[in-house]
Amino acid sequence: MSKNLLLEIGTEEMPANMMSGIVEQMDVLAGAKLNEARIAFEKVDVYATPRRLAVIVTAAADAQPDEEVKKRGPSIGAAYDENGNVTKAAEGFARGQGISAADLIKEGEYTWAQVVNKGKTVEEILPALFTSLITGLNFTRSMRWGDEEARFIRPVRWIVALAGEAVVPMEFAHVRSGRMSRGHRFLCKEEVEIKSPETYKETMRKAFVIADQDERRALITAGLQKTAKELGGQVWHNADLLEEINYLVEYPTPLYGRIDEEFLDLPVPAVVTPMRDHQRYYPVRKEDGSLMPYFLTVRNGGDRAIRNVQIGNERVLRARLDDAKFFFDGDRRKSLEGHREALSRINYQEGMGTMLDKSDRLVKLVEAIGEDWNFTDTEKADVRRAAYLSKSDLATGMVTEFTELQGEMGKEYALLDGEKPKVAAAIFGQYMPRFAGDVLPKSSIGRALSLSDKLDNLAATFLRGLIPTGSQDPFALRRQTIGAVHILTDGEIHWDVRKGVKMALALLPGTQEEKDTAADKVEDFFRQRIKAILLDEGVDYDIVDAVLTGAINDVYAIFLKAHSMADSHVKGELEMRQAVTRLVNITKGKTAVEIRPELFTEEAEKNLYAALEKAGEEVTNAYNAYDYGSALPALKTLTVPINQFLDSVMVMVEEEAVRNNRISLLINVLDVYRRWGDFSKLVQSK
Repeated sequence: MSKNLLLEIGTEEMPANMMSGIVEQMDVLAGAKLNEARIAFEKVDVYATPRRLAVIVTAAADAQPDEEVKKRGPSIGAAYDENGNVTKAAEGFARGQGISAADLIKEGEYTWAQVVNKGKTVEEILPALFTSLITGLNFTRSMRWGDEEARFIRPVRWIVALAGEAVVPMEFAHVRSGRMSRGHRFLCKEEVEIKSPETYKETMRKAFVIADQDERRALITAGLQKTAKELGGQVWHNADLLEEINYLVEYPTPLYGRIDEEFLDLPVPAVVTPMRDHQRYYPVRKEDGSLMPYFLTVRNGGDRAIRNVQIGNERVLRARLDDAKFFFDGDRRKSLEGHREALSRINYQEGMGTMLDKSDRLVKLVEAIGEDWNFTDTEKADVRRAAYLSKSDLATGMVTEFTELQGEMGKEYALLDGEKPKVAAAIFGQYMPRFAGDVLPKSSIGRALSLSDKLDNLAATFLRGLIPTGSQDPFALRRQTIGAVHILTDGEIHWDVRKGVKMALALLPGTQEEKDTAADKVEDFFRQRIKAILLDEGVDYDIVDAVLTGAINDVYAIFLKAHSMADSHVKGELEMRQAVTRLVNITKGKTAVEIRPELFTEEAEKNLYAALEKAGEEVTNAYNAYDYGSALPALKTLTVPINQFLDSVMVMVEEEAVRNNRISLLINVLDVYRRWGDFSKLVQSK
C-alpha cells in the first residue's frame, strides 16, 4: 500500500528572485530525506508561490522495509571465559539486541549480533521528516520574527501536513500543522481546507491560487502574447523578468497601459530600463523592433476594476520616465566627451585612482593589444577612441540614477554625438558578457576594449588582495574571467593572456614584488575558470589536467588542445602514454642543456635522436597550425625509440657531459609531447 504526502509551508511574501533556487533546493532535499528515511516513493513535486512552498510526494510507501543489521558486540575474549562459557558482558549485549547469547556470531576478534530492525510506519517518520524539510533549507539571508529562535526566509504563518487524508502532527516556530491553508490574500478571505494531497492543486485554484509555477508561467506568457497581439505588436520578452513576475503573483492577469508619445523620443534603453528593471513592465515592439506606446504587466488577481489598475500603473511609469527625460535633457547639454572630466570625481577602487585614471589605463591597454592583434590604423584609432570615452557615461545623470544603463547610455550618447557606430558599439560591449548566456562583443575593437576592462579589474582587485573565496565574489571577478576566456575563444584569438595581465599590472601603483605575486594569482584564477568551462563542455577531467599543466598563456590554444586530445582518442594510446610517463619519471627535477650529437655512443640514443629530428619537424608544423590531432602519428613513432633507449642506455653515467647530454635528449623528446599536454596525467579509457 502507498499514500500521497503533502507539506505546505505558508509564509509572508518571499523574495521573487530567490524562489527558483529554493524550489530546486527543496526538490533535492525532499528526495534525499525520503531516501535517507528508507521511504520508497514514485516522485516528488515542488510548487511555489510568493506565499507558499509545497511538496507533494506521490505513492509514498506505508512503512520502511525491515532492515537486517549486524552489530558488533564484546571481543571474543570478553564474551567467553577460559572454559568457553558465556560471560555477563555477552549476555547483556545479546539481551540488548533482543536475541539469545547462543545466537551470537564469532567473527574475527569480536562477537556479532544479526538482528532485524522492524521498519517504522510512515506516520511515525513524517513529523521529524517534514520538520527537517523546513529546517534543512539554506538561505543567503533568513529571518527571526517575534521572540522566535527558529529561522526561515520569511515568517511562517501556517503549515499543512498530510499523509493521505490524515494530518501529520508537527510544529515549527510555534505553528502547528493542520489541513487548513490560505488562498489568495485579497480574493479569498476565508481559510481553505485541504482534504488530501491529490486535491491540493485544484482546491488552491478555487481559492484563486495557481500553485504550480510552471502552469503559472505558461499562463503569464500566453496572456502577455495575446494582449500584445491585440495591440498590434509583440512582447519584448526577458527570461529573468518572466521568472521574477512568476514568483510575484499567485493568480496572474495580464494587462496593458499606455506610454506618452513624448517619451518614445528618448533612447530606447532610457525607456526600457525604468519600465522593465524598475517597474517590471514588458515593452511592446513592432515587427521592425521599434517601441510601441504600450507596456504590459501582470496583476496578482482577477480582472475586476482592471481599468483602475491600468491607470495606476501608467501614473507610476510616467513619473519614472519623467525622471529619465529630465536626466537625458541635462546630459545632452554637453557631449559624451564633455562628461569625461567629471570622472576625476568618481573613485574606482581604493588606492587605484579614479575612473578617469582607469579610462586612461584602458587607452594604453587597447593600444598594446591593438599592436599584438595586428590592428589596422583605422582599428587602432577607433579602439583608442572607444577606450577614451568608455567610462564617460558614468558621470552622466542618467547612469547615476539608473546604474544598470552603464555602457548602454555611453553607446547612445556616442551615436548622438556622431561617433562611429563601431566605436559606440565597443563602448557598450566593454561590459559584455554581463550575465550567463549574454552575447559577446563581435568586433575586434569591442573584444579588445572588453578584455582590457576585465584585465584591469582583475589586476587592480588582485593587487589589493581582494581574491574571491568560496561564494564571496563582490567584484564579480569569476564572471569577468569567464567572459575574458569566452572573448578569446569565440574570437579565435591566439594571445598570451599572461602578457595582458602583466601589462595591466604595470599601469597600477605597487611594488614589482606585489605585482609579480598578483600576476601568479590571476594566472591561477584563469586556470580554475578554464578548467570549469572545459568540464562543463564535457571534456574528461584528466584531459583538462593534462592541458592545464603548463603556463596559462594562449587560452584559445588550450581549448584546441583539450578538444583535439579528446577527439583524437589519445587516451587509447596506452603504449605511447606509458613511454611518456617513463620520460617524466626519469627527467623529474632535471634541466636540459644544448644537445651534442657527437657525444652519442649507443645505437639506441642515436636512433632516438634521429627519430626526434624527423618527428619533431612534423609535430612542430602541426602545433604551429594549432592542428594538434594531426601530430599524433608522428608522436607515436617515438614510442619504440624511447623504450629502446630507456631499456638499454644507462643515463646516469659518471661522465658528466655524456650524462647531461642524455638527460637533455630525453627532456627534448618530452617537450615535444608537452607542447600539447602532459600525457602522463591521462588515465586509461574504459
